[in-house]
Amino acid sequence: MYYYIYVLRSLKDNNFYTGYTSNLENRILEHQKGQVKSTKYRLPIELVYFEGCMNQQDATSREKYLKTTYGKRYIINRIKKYLEAIPQGL
Repeated sequence: MYYYIYVLRSLKDNNFYTGYTSNLENRILEHQKGQVKSTKYRLPIELVYFEGCMNQQDATSREKYLKTTYGKRYIINRIKKYLEAIPQGL
């Protein structure tokens, strides 16, 4: 079984949300339907990054790291070209 760490971007406020799950497709659908408290009022959202781990402990450790200042910098650098392509003013 894989565990996925994912990063969503709110199209409403342009902020990021980081989480983890064992079923990425289902979890993204839950976010998009407004069923997740953390992103409910930040819809619409889009998936901008994900990575997989072989066990839950590695996934939760990675999620915690990506929520730190250094982790946020990693994500921004990782998706730099994507972010540059977003129209300004958002």
